[in-house]
Amino acid sequence: MLSEKEIKTLDEILERFGHDATRVIGIMQEIQKVYRYLPEESLSYISKDLGISEAKIFGVATFYENFSLEPKGKYVIKVCDGTACHVRNSVPILEEFRKELGLSDKKKTTDDRMFTVETVSCLGACGLAPVCTVNDTVHPAMTPAKVKEIIDELKSKEVEA
Repeated sequence: MLSEKEIKTLDEILERFGHDATRVIGIMQEIQKVYRYLPEESLSYISKDLGISEAKIFGVATFYENFSLEPKGKYVIKVCDGTACHVRNSVPILEEFRKELGLSDKKKTTDDRMFTVETVSCLGACGLAPVCTVNDTVHPAMTPAKVKEIIDELKSKEVEA
């Protein structure tokens, strides 16, 4: 059930896009910016407004890798496991992130929605391998020892804010 505030937010997004069904991807991108994922209720709401079936809306949401139906953290950490990174030991880096944050291959986001850890097939930075990104910041030549430094730095930003 959407709150009045959520409905107002969705209506504002839909208005900016002229309630135009051909702009559904942009609408969904804006929704994801607000929530850091696509809540099911918001997709149902825009489906009705735009006159698009929920099945088609969910089809778009699941087709594009950048959309998420699961809540993500404020900091999305992507650990590359492409060939160059894998042969340079990206797996121990992934394991260290999960250990430090209490996550697993099934639980990808911390309970406070501060961190999400994902693996990706390639980040396109093979010359910097092994590599990870935090949101859009690239961290080259990663090691398990650098994991704690990154997490501590991000947590200290939150204390300062």
